[in-house]
Amino acid sequence: MLVVASVFAAVIPMSTYLVIIWLIDRYDREPFSLVLKNYLWGALGAIILALIGSFILSTIISFFVPEKNLKNISTFFVAPFVEEITKGIFLLITVRNRKFDNLTDGIVYGGAIGLGFGMTENFLYFISYTSSISSWAVVVIIRTLFSAVMHCVSTATFGAALGFAKFKTGYPKVMIPLLGLFTAMIIHFTWNFSISFESTAALGFLFMIVTIGIFVTVFLLSVLSERKIIYNELLDEANNGLIPFDHLNILNSSKRNRPGWVDESIRKVYIRAATTLAFRKIEFKKSKDINQIFYRKDIEYYRNFIKNLLGNIRND
Repeated sequence: MLVVASVFAAVIPMSTYLVIIWLIDRYDREPFSLVLKNYLWGALGAIILALIGSFILSTIISFFVPEKNLKNISTFFVAPFVEEITKGIFLLITVRNRKFDNLTDGIVYGGAIGLGFGMTENFLYFISYTSSISSWAVVVIIRTLFSAVMHCVSTATFGAALGFAKFKTGYPKVMIPLLGLFTAMIIHFTWNFSISFESTAALGFLFMIVTIGIFVTVFLLSVLSERKIIYNELLDEANNGLIPFDHLNILNSSKRNRPGWVDESIRKVYIRAATTLAFRKIEFKKSKDINQIFYRKDIEYYRNFIKNLLGNIRND
């Protein structure tokens, strides 16, 4: 019975966290299919590679350290090193997608991978504590509120670094992601180390509460910055007569989801097109060479699309 309960206890909270993160990114929401792919990578691919990588690295280390120290070394060093790399591998693929274009996107995709990893890892832990309901419940609470969320925060940190560095050149393009990956490992190491000892467990929980607070704050500030991008980039379009001025403060706020400010038959399409236009413009400014050609074409496409969309409504 507890095995079935373990499935629900592992899947439902992490899936709920995933949807919440996806919904918070409200101004330029990522395709849920792509978010789901990252989630599934964390739940399956990253777990499998982590098990293989941890086994190989622990075996190598076992030749150089006493067996009594091997467990601590695996927990404190091997797990953070291997797991953050295996989780982050798929981000290196996702970042090549043109929908992955800033820090917010990195948080969403990285968070999705971490939650998927946490979900599977939680299940494996839960079924190991089926001897009594009380011990099982304690593990479920701790891992749901802290351990699995740690995976979300750590991989989201690496994702944020990738998003921030995507349009950089030279050393920053390499060093910023490496710093993000190192920070993810430090978060992972600190949590594993602190909760391994009764004397430091309280500090571990405090560390994660503060870390989660920082994560949420950065995420919300990043989302708010997207709101400013939409307004600033569409202001030029309003000055050029493409978009009505009274739409500017609607397109970059929750008001855009309310009916009545534009013809309802085009509202959702118009919002997507205007938002994409705003982000394509900022991406054009940040990019170089062949990418600029793509973004320039996209900008012209969406300008013409919006012009025809609003023109047809006005003519009607």
